[in-house]
Amino acid sequence: MAQESLRLNVTRIGEGVGEVVQVEFTSRKILDEANIAEIGEQLTAIIDREDRPRMIISFAAVDHLSSAALGTLITVNNKIKQKSGQLRLSDINPQIYEVFNITKLNKLFRIYGTVKEAHASLSPI
Repeated sequence: MAQESLRLNVTRIGEGVGEVVQVEFTSRKILDEANIAEIGEQLTAIIDREDRPRMIISFAAVDHLSSAALGTLITVNNKIKQKSGQLRLSDINPQIYEVFNITKLNKLFRIYGTVKEAHASLSPI
């Protein structure tokens, strides 16, 4: 079942407690503060509905990311951890990964080359 929004494409994989929420960005550039705020609200709404959220965020379509977007990702990560959930990031292009590396966020987030690898890394609930 896929849910469409302007900024995110959300797909739920599996059912019940083993469900994984897979999120893909629909925009190549995540730079505008209003868009980033909307993305943060949408991700927070998804997390709030889950008991122990298991989420994969794919950056396959993303070419540019602002520091405000990184801040939103940190907030999302903290919310998921507060609920004993798991967050994985995937498909980050080398240019964007370099930003994660420079800011040491590659140590905070679990980043995988593909959605499939990210999915395989999730531990069962």
